Amino acid sequence: MTEPSPRTRILAECARQGRPAVVAGCVRLLSGGDADDAFIRVLAGRTAPWWFANREDEELRYWPRVWGARGLLWAWEDSALPALRGALRDPAWRVREMAAKVVARNLVGDALDDVASLREDPVRRVRVAAGRAVATLTAKGA
Repeated sequence: MTEPSPRTRILAECARQGRPAVVAGCVRLLSGGDADDAFIRVLAGRTAPWWFANREDEELRYWPRVWGARGLLWAWEDSALPALRGALRDPAWRVREMAAKVVARNLVGDALDDVASLREDPVRRVRVAAGRAVATLTAKGA
């Protein structure tokens, strides 16, 4: 059986809890806070068991921030803007990359300057995501 996509899982969670609660949970994770295991399962999908087995590994502590940002791809509210802007400066490149994708997907024009600076990021994947975000925001006039 194929696992539902992150989008499907996150939208189902919005239907269950309400979008504001899902956004608040994503912001909490993106800001370095915790979430209950059920919410991690929604965001992480099939990688959740791996996370639960390795959550004490300091080198992996950035993953909940990645998943929090991924949740914001599909459940966005402007109240998440401060956490998103912080994520664009996160030390973990995967967080910066996902945050740039959130900016593009949700046309977060208020983060244009923040994401534009990532076009010079040392990690190619971050530069690509940032370039796409800037191009999307510019094309859409956001």
